[in-house]
Amino acid sequence: MKVLITGGSGFLGRVTARRLKAAGYEVTVLCRGHTRFLPEKGVGMIRGDICDRSFLLGAFKGFDEVHHMASLTGISPVRQPFARINIEGTRNVIDACLHNGIHRLIYTSSPSVVFDGDDESLADETRAYPQTFLSPYAETKAAAERMVLEENRKGNLLSVSLRPHLIWGPEDTNLIPRLLARARRGRLFTVGNGQNHADLTYVENAALAQLLASRCLKEGAAVCGRVYFITNDEPVLLWDFIDRILRGVGIQSVRRRISLRMAYGLGVGLENIYSLLHLNGEPVMTRFLALQLATTHTYSITRAKRDLGYVPEVSMNEGLERLLAYLKEEN
Repeated sequence: MKVLITGGSGFLGRVTARRLKAAGYEVTVLCRGHTRFLPEKGVGMIRGDICDRSFLLGAFKGFDEVHHMASLTGISPVRQPFARINIEGTRNVIDACLHNGIHRLIYTSSPSVVFDGDDESLADETRAYPQTFLSPYAETKAAAERMVLEENRKGNLLSVSLRPHLIWGPEDTNLIPRLLARARRGRLFTVGNGQNHADLTYVENAALAQLLASRCLKEGAAVCGRVYFITNDEPVLLWDFIDRILRGVGIQSVRRRISLRMAYGLGVGLENIYSLLHLNGEPVMTRFLALQLATTHTYSITRAKRDLGYVPEVSMNEGLERLLAYLKEEN
């Protein structure tokens, strides 16, 4: 099967490309620029932008399946860049699939699309989208997910949406590096009481879910038009796990603490300033970030186990060992 991965130079995209290639797929990645990790041996590459609709219509020719991972992530309160990439870009991907007769689309979403600010304790896929979103990222990812699943309902595409939570592991260029950078600058502090739990997803397990979704995505299959939470199925105390990473690379544990109320208030003020002045970059705090850091986020993966046959292969402890070994080699 000939598969195209948008956002293929990203963290999950790279690992998924390797996983699919090892499983016998003919894999090509679509990415915008140069990266230290690609090109992978035996993986094709197309350079381009999902926001360029005319380019995509031609670039998608000849593929059997698309894994759409390209998106804009972050906590900026300025909506337009998120809407352009996450909504308009996804519309372009859908149109390119339809134009080229591609009938299989696997979308990489996020549990953020159903986050309303409250604790999520073993939330399942019946959890509804919130009436009000706390960030442009969550709102635009939800809009994109709806579009992808609507094409399945219309009979235009066989589509499925995966929602991995907090993907981490070696070669991460986003979550772990930013965490370590903040800690080294003394800008990392516990928000809330530090007793909130979280489900995370080791990157190899997230890539496994992509492979399983591909294998299961067939006419009449249970996965068609559905969403799936993907995690390691091993909830951890979030701040305890962060401390284990910091100690593993010789950084002092997080000592400072700020109340959720104070962090939330700071987020409100900074969001207003950034939105009013259309500032680039991200504020140090937003409402979404404050609540994400202080509340519990655990998810049931019963549906993924049943429909996809998904069982995490790499445990949290094994993943942490691999991550720390990688970080030590890098330094």
